Amino acid sequence: MTTPVNPAENAVGRPTPVTNATQLQKPSGMPAHKYRGYEAVDIAGRTWPDNRITVAPRWLSTDLRDGNQALIDPMSPARKREMFDLLVRMGYKEIEVGFPSSGETDFNFVRSIIEEGAIPEDVTISVLTQAREELIERTVESLVGARRATVHLYNATAPTFRRVVFRGTKEQVKQIAVDGTRLVMEYAEKILGPETIFGYQYSPEIFTDTELDFALEVCEAVCDVWQPEEGREIILNLPATVERSTPSTHADRFEWMSRNLTRREFVCLSVHPHNDRGTAVAAAELAIMAGADRIEGCLFGQGERTGNVDLVTLGMNLFSQGVDPQIDFSQIDEIRRTSEYCNQMEIHPRHPYAGDLVYTAFSGSHQDAIKKGFDAMEKDAAAQGKTVDEIEWAVPYLPIDPKDVGRSYEAVIRVNSQSGKGGIAYVLKNDHKLDLPRRMQIEFSRIIQAKTDAEGGEVTPTQIWSTFQDEYLPNADNAWGRIQLRSGQTTTDTDGTDTLTVEATVDGADTVLTGSGNGPISAFFEALQAIGIDARLLDYTEHTMSEGASAQAASYIECAIDGKVLWGIGIDANTTRASLKAVVSAVNRASR
Repeated sequence: MTTPVNPAENAVGRPTPVTNATQLQKPSGMPAHKYRGYEAVDIAGRTWPDNRITVAPRWLSTDLRDGNQALIDPMSPARKREMFDLLVRMGYKEIEVGFPSSGETDFNFVRSIIEEGAIPEDVTISVLTQAREELIERTVESLVGARRATVHLYNATAPTFRRVVFRGTKEQVKQIAVDGTRLVMEYAEKILGPETIFGYQYSPEIFTDTELDFALEVCEAVCDVWQPEEGREIILNLPATVERSTPSTHADRFEWMSRNLTRREFVCLSVHPHNDRGTAVAAAELAIMAGADRIEGCLFGQGERTGNVDLVTLGMNLFSQGVDPQIDFSQIDEIRRTSEYCNQMEIHPRHPYAGDLVYTAFSGSHQDAIKKGFDAMEKDAAAQGKTVDEIEWAVPYLPIDPKDVGRSYEAVIRVNSQSGKGGIAYVLKNDHKLDLPRRMQIEFSRIIQAKTDAEGGEVTPTQIWSTFQDEYLPNADNAWGRIQLRSGQTTTDTDGTDTLTVEATVDGADTVLTGSGNGPISAFFEALQAIGIDARLLDYTEHTMSEGASAQAASYIECAIDGKVLWGIGIDANTTRASLKAVVSAVNRASR
């Protein structure tokens, strides 16, 4: 018997088995025939799939140029300066600061950070220009007095641009790049003084659509003019101006270029992905595996259309793998707030590493796993005689420790109708140092679940604590229940029997209860029988809530009371009083 097959083929060209005819996808009706698929790269023995990123690449932030020019409301000088200062604090050593020939705003900003001494000595600023002489001259003029500066020249090389925009031949397009490079060198020699360490960057724009052999030809022609050598590098930036292919094909293009450049040891090969297909981060990482040396991008992926590659995600991806990104993301909320101010655009709450909700679990199973992970980390650290920060991070659902980027643990677990006992228990332990026994977690989670089902939405940690107090912790301000405990005293006979005397208010009347047993709790149960309460101990546990002589203890007691099984909790600096309060908590709950 043969398996029926779908006439269509699956993603890798093999027939797709059919198990149920009703599951077959139907044609969408969208005009897919209008679009051409990407071309594969003919590269034998590709090596990048076996490589790993073990050190940080060079980084260039283009927030002030590529990111800024994509804003509805471009940055004011004050916002640009705020962004520049942030990038410097974070540790970026190469920053593209503008397009000086585009207008006075960008030109004046470049002049201001040079003249005001805002650029650290180890930071190189970069400025962009098109390959026209008057624009190149103006661009170089903006750099007078800079310690380290790079001019970045570009021209489009892709077939559609050659045919539609420039209406020029390959030779004419290559000549634009060659002439532009020569002009940059001439004006740098004429205008800049010896105090400036000057560098050069060239981009065959729309590299992703340019024939590989032609992109190589243009880059080689530019290198022939610049003459890279030891101590005189050239930066060749290969931009995915429009993301066209899978990240794997993007990597193939970089490995092909890296293999075929004749002066490769003097070339900084730079990757500049955009995010049109939503895979810019993967494309950048695979390009580094394929030989690229540097990544250009913007914080949080700001940029034209779907944005430039996200430098925050890239850097934090390295960090999460134990690789120092050499950029400081330890105050990620400050970085986010500054970026939102400068760009006047909000960061999505699900944005990797920085969004409001990315370290937050609502799902009950996730919350339970996270709580157990934190508990295991504490036990493992104690067993090794170390702190939690000194051992390998291993908490389910949290790829990094939120504390490492300046986040508190308060928002790690939040409770709604999808939550379970683990999340609620985590909130109580993290915020109030109460480590509920498992069966008590189940009991209280049902109470919270009923609340969320009835009211909808999220239950805040404050609301969880208020509900917990109301349910388990009668006190002078919230004195519900039959019994209010005032004091208790225990004496122990020579045979080991404990006699307990308790002063309490029972049903509104001051009462003295006495009982005997093999411990204070047993004695209290006997004392309760005098007022008609039949209680039996099922489980008991306690723990200290902090260290030191004044530390309080939390006692948890599970009781069978008049046919009901209920938990109670007591908190007191004295462990005996804490256990008696726990019994009262359970007894009072039974009569509510």
